[in-house]
Amino acid sequence: MKRVIDEFEKNNGILKTIQLKSIGLTYRDINKLIGMNKIERIKNGYYKIADDELSEIEMIAGLYPDGILCMDSALFYYGYSDKTPLEWTIAFNKHTSKTRFKIDYPFIKPYFIEPSILNLGVTKADYEVCSMKIYNRDRLICDCLKYENKMDKETFNKAIQNYLADPKKNIANLIDYAKIRRVSKKLHNIIGVWL
Repeated sequence: MKRVIDEFEKNNGILKTIQLKSIGLTYRDINKLIGMNKIERIKNGYYKIADDELSEIEMIAGLYPDGILCMDSALFYYGYSDKTPLEWTIAFNKHTSKTRFKIDYPFIKPYFIEPSILNLGVTKADYEVCSMKIYNRDRLICDCLKYENKMDKETFNKAIQNYLADPKKNIANLIDYAKIRRVSKKLHNIIGVWL
């Protein structure tokens, strides 16, 4: 059991069936540990230590290590929005299996992005107990411009105003990302007057 616990700790408290099998457990061993209340199934193929209370971000980091915080979740993280998101908005490769997101908790809203631009502007978001990938401020604002029609108008305006007031913004990156995301005209029309 010590080896199993060590493996869970190395993987943000969550392991896949294949990872449990790689340390020598059979399907029968896994079911036995579940029956003994040593481990618990989170969703099909994913497990955690039974008495571990994982926070939402720990579960997300464990279930979706390839995900990148974007849109509402990233806006809230950077302080560009004061509305606590009701779901985690996370970007994934558009070729990712959609069945991965059939989960009751935590609530996930996936954004499916072209692989060629998925990792553009990725940095790290540090939470108390773990970290996760997140789009940097400049990429985030370009995504807001791209998805403006799908956003709440107040949230969009507040995000733009807070970005412009942020001393950590990088206008050169913003302009480069706007070209790649094909929102240069919107950038000029909406933000250009303030720069």
